[in-house]
Amino acid sequence: MSPSSTTTIKPRKPTGSKGKPKPGSRKNRPKKPVSEEERSKKLFSSLCSQIDGGHFANAIKTCDKILRIYPDDADALSTKLFLLLQTDQYKNALAVINGEKGQSRLQYERAYALYRSHDDKEAQNAIQSLKDQNADDRGLAHLEAQLFYRDGLYQEAYNLYNELLDSTDPVRYSSSPPSTSAEVYHQDTEEHSDILTNLQATQKHLDFINNDYLRAIDSLPTSVTNTIETAPPPAPAHSIPTVSASAQQQPSTALPEKLKKVRKSRVPPWCHPWSYPTTRS
Repeated sequence: MSPSSTTTIKPRKPTGSKGKPKPGSRKNRPKKPVSEEERSKKLFSSLCSQIDGGHFANAIKTCDKILRIYPDDADALSTKLFLLLQTDQYKNALAVINGEKGQSRLQYERAYALYRSHDDKEAQNAIQSLKDQNADDRGLAHLEAQLFYRDGLYQEAYNLYNELLDSTDPVRYSSSPPSTSAEVYHQDTEEHSDILTNLQATQKHLDFINNDYLRAIDSLPTSVTNTIETAPPPAPAHSIPTVSASAQQQPSTALPEKLKKVRKSRVPPWCHPWSYPTTRS
């Protein structure tokens, strides 16, 4: 190698101190502890965003985080209960209600959860207890009518729906009361429309029982009608038919049931905050 082609060797940086923050720098300072009040404010802010976006499962988890900080927070508890009812988690909703100290203020929610859980006897007892306290509650009347309908008490449901219809305003106003006729929207209110729908369904059942069924029986030949009363009863619903071994080994080709999408809101604005949804279970 010639003297003119000498290479310059760069000095290496000292090892061991790379990446280490200097004493007193911002990276070396400990984080300030967040107070429970500040943390709860952030959680409530997240809760509102999750509910607005329809992310109910995450919203329930956020409610649990708030309740771990403030176990007796009424807003967080009421919101969690509402979300459980909205997502059809009625057993969990009942567990929340039964574990609450002030159960007396949640009796309507308990009656609704019992109704949706198909515990009709307990639901009827809860409704009757609430009626003794406030017989004019419209949300309670709707819930009782729904229970009558599902239990096959169509005449009782029909009478109750007629009472609700007589005391319902069928017209929606832009102001209350409207100052001019131009401010009236000529359409049914949501409650009035729901009552009409449920009343028509109840009327069809009554027409079938009182008229169509009897006409169908009268149209049968005498040989059939004479044996109806002596015919053996049908097999009970819980009896399981015998299945061959070869049929049991065949793989199921049924498609998995699609998960039901959660509707953002089921509670009509005209009714109690925990009133029944229009669809029947």
